[in-house]
This record gives sequence, structure tokens and C-alpha cells, in this order.
Amino acid sequence: MQSTSQTLELAYEGNTRSQSRRVIRCGMAILIATSLAACMVGPDYRKPEVQLPEGFKEGVDWQRAQANPQAAISSTWWRMYGDDKLNGLVEQALQANQSIVAAEAAYRVALATVESDRAGLFPIVTAGLSGARSGGNLAGLEGIGTNTSSPPSNSVVASGAVSWELDLWGQIRRQLQAAKANAQASDAQLAGERISIAAAVATDYFQLRQADVNIRMLKEQQDLYGRILAMTQTGFKEGFASGDDVLNAQENLQIVIADLQTTEISREQNEHAIAVLTGTPPESLSIAPDPNYQFVSPDVPAALPSQLLERRYDVVSAERTAAAANASIGVAEAAYFPTLTLSAEGGFAHNTFAHLFTLPSRFWTLGPDLAATLFDGGERTAAVHGARATYDEDVANYRNTVLTAFQSVEDSLSSMNHLRAQAGAFASVYDSSNRLFASQQAQFNAGATSEQNVLTQRLTLIQAEESLRDTQAQLAESNVLLVKNLGGGWQRDDASVASAPSAASMPSSLPATGAVAPPAAQPSAD
Repeated sequence: MQSTSQTLELAYEGNTRSQSRRVIRCGMAILIATSLAACMVGPDYRKPEVQLPEGFKEGVDWQRAQANPQAAISSTWWRMYGDDKLNGLVEQALQANQSIVAAEAAYRVALATVESDRAGLFPIVTAGLSGARSGGNLAGLEGIGTNTSSPPSNSVVASGAVSWELDLWGQIRRQLQAAKANAQASDAQLAGERISIAAAVATDYFQLRQADVNIRMLKEQQDLYGRILAMTQTGFKEGFASGDDVLNAQENLQIVIADLQTTEISREQNEHAIAVLTGTPPESLSIAPDPNYQFVSPDVPAALPSQLLERRYDVVSAERTAAAANASIGVAEAAYFPTLTLSAEGGFAHNTFAHLFTLPSRFWTLGPDLAATLFDGGERTAAVHGARATYDEDVANYRNTVLTAFQSVEDSLSSMNHLRAQAGAFASVYDSSNRLFASQQAQFNAGATSEQNVLTQRLTLIQAEESLRDTQAQLAESNVLLVKNLGGGWQRDDASVASAPSAASMPSSLPATGAVAPPAAQPSAD
């Protein structure tokens, strides 16, 4: 049965703990409200103004021909070319390309930085438990004539501490804003890497198919020039041809043979490039030739200049970098003001563990810590000047990126406009050459012309076809470049970085929010 003193001690201890909890809860509520109501030094971010044209100079017909200029490019835009082999190569590259893997890892690093900076808004709580047994021999110490030993003693300490630096001037929140903006820039860079790799695969693939077509035609020309050379040599022996005719025929044959080697080199190198883009050793990838490949240049949905600010990954990345630099100004300016840290520590200390958690064994400390830098030789001022200069630099880079984006789209539109006209002209030439060849064949069958004239006209027809097919291939490649310059099916989305999975929880094989197809999600500003 407990004594009266023990009962009173327990009651006192219970009331004290209850009062302490109420005081702590009340104090925490006041401090949170004070911290949230605190101001943030530094300028609030406003998106830099840029001069936007109303339309594209080279895209009048392109925009007029589209019924829905707001239509978005498909996130799987490479499928619009209708080539299953191309589809497989692009999708393999998006999964295995090491540049994309590196960009995805960089994005996860940026997300981890956001989480780390967000943690600065909360208190740090620590706890510890320690025990020690000590003793000693005092023999030989000066002033002590006899050997004496201190009896061994024990100490046990259980303690906990809370430390909280209040974000009175918004330094941590500005730093968090900068981290979010940098993560958004990294997300856009990841999307840009994916678009660039997909476009590179498609471009190299079309160049490889162009080489396939050219190799077929060069081999046919080689056969025809060989037959013409044999006829010329026979004519020379019979006196119907001169030595110069033989030399010209030999030269034409050797030029075609040399062109064939150059084209085969190009094809092999394009195949090697595709292998690396798909994360495959060149030795392990072989793409079967398709000598009669048909190039397709599908319509690309029109876009307005203002849409490039949301669809172009490099523009979004540059704008987010400027936003991060703006927030860094506030971080630098907050260094002018004092910091307030609230700390509390408490626990129990005793020489035996059995009596450790008792009222007489407890200890505690509580108090604020206000610190300010009075003189630093101008270091803080220099930091602010540097932050403002960095922001001005990033704004200039953003505006230049916007101008470059307009230029690249104009270049693609100009190229496609002229290539379409060129393809139309070469189609007419090919049609005329085809009819002339048919006429020469009819005359040869009627005995009105020589076989060499028929072969010569056949060479002219092949060269006309080569010009047409080369232009069609260039048009397809220009089509890919236009898609890339328009943003490639990616568009900034106003999803928050805070909603993105943390780097620790994200599987390494799955790209981050801005990396998956369908279109990547681009986090918003704040």
C-alpha cells in the first residue's frame, strides 16, 4: 500500500506533466502561426516579358491549312509515320538510352533537394540514452601521501532535445522555391532529352532508309554503266567509238562505284548510331534493308508562337531557371536579418537505471537563441549583388532561348515549304523521264534506236528517281525536326513538384513525372 507522500508525489508529477503538455501545445501553436505569418524578403517572381509575334513568318499556309491550331502533337508522334520498325526502335531507345537514364537520375536528385529544403521548415528532434561506469586510483598524485582509490560510480542519462530555427524572413521558403523551380527545370530537361533521343532515332532511321533506296539505284546504275562500257569497248574495237568514249564510260562507272561505297558507309554508320541510341552494342543490331522504302511526311498540328512557351522544353527549363535565380535573391537578402532558434532539452539522469525515470532525476532547459552578423566585410552585400546578376543573366538566357525557339520553327517551316515544292518539281521530272524511257523502249523494239540510247535514258530515269526519293527523305527528316522544334508532344503542366514521388520511392526503371510517355508533366512555379 502506497504511503501518503508517495500518493502526493505521483499526483504532483501527473499534474505537472499535464500542464507541461498544455504549455508546449500552446507554445507550438503560437510559434507556427507566427512563422507562417512572417514575411519573406526578396522580390516575388514575375515571369519575364518576351516579345511574341502573332504568327510564324514561314508558316502562313501551314497555319491556314489547319482546322484546329490548338491541336497538340501526340506524345507518341513517331507512330504517325506508320513504320513498325521505327516504332520499336524509338520505344526501345526511350527505355534503354543512357542519356535519358542520366537525365532521369538528375531529376530525382532535384526532387531529393526539394524534400531536403522542405525539411528545414520543421523542428529537429533528437533523443539519446547513455550509461557509464567510472573509477580511478589516486596513488602518485602530488600532495597525496598514500594510495587511495575512488569507488566505482555509475551514471545513466536519458535525454531528448528539440531545436527549431524559425523562418522569420522567408530564407528557407525562398530556398524551397528555388529548389522547386530547379526541379521543374530538370523535369523539362528530362523531357527534352527524351524528345531529342526519339528525334535522333527517327532521323537516323530515315537516313538509313534513304541509303537503302540509293544503294539499290546505284547498283542498278553500276550494272547499266558496265553494259555501256562493254558496248563502247566493242565499238572501239570495231571502229565505231573513240578512245575518249571508252575513257568516259570507264569514268562514269568508277564514279558510281565510289558513290556506292560512300552510301554504304553512311548506312552502316547510321545503323551503328541507332544501336547506341537504343542502348545496344553496334555488333548486336542489324536492320534489314528495304530498297523500296516509301517515305511519309504527315501533317503536323499547327501551333501559335505563344504555345512554344509551354511546349518547348528548353524554353520551360530556361524560365524555371530564372525563377530559381529570383528566389535565390531572397535567400541572399535574408542573411541581413538575425536568426531565431528555439531549443529545449530535457531528460533524466541517475546513477542507477532502476531509479532513472523518477521525478527527482529529471532535468530540463528551455530558451531562445537570437544571433545576428554585425560585420562581415561586405560578404552579404556581394552575395545579394551576385544573386541579382545571376537572375539578370538567366532572364537574358530565357529571352534568347525564346528567340532561338522561334528561329528553329521558322527554319523547319521554311525547309518543309521549299522541300515540298522541290519534291513536286522532281516528281514532274521523274514522270517526264519515265515517258521518255517508254518512248525509247518502243523505238528500240521497232529498230529505230540503239540499245545504248535505251540504257542512257534508263540512267536518266534512275537519276530522276534518285533526286525525287532523296527529296522525300529530306522532307521526312525535316518533318521530324519540326515536331522536335514544336515540343515533340510534351507540354508543361501545372502539377506541383510536391505531388511528385520522392527520389527514394521512385523505381530506377521508371522515369519521373516529366519522363514518361504519354506526355510528361511539368511542375508549376510555386
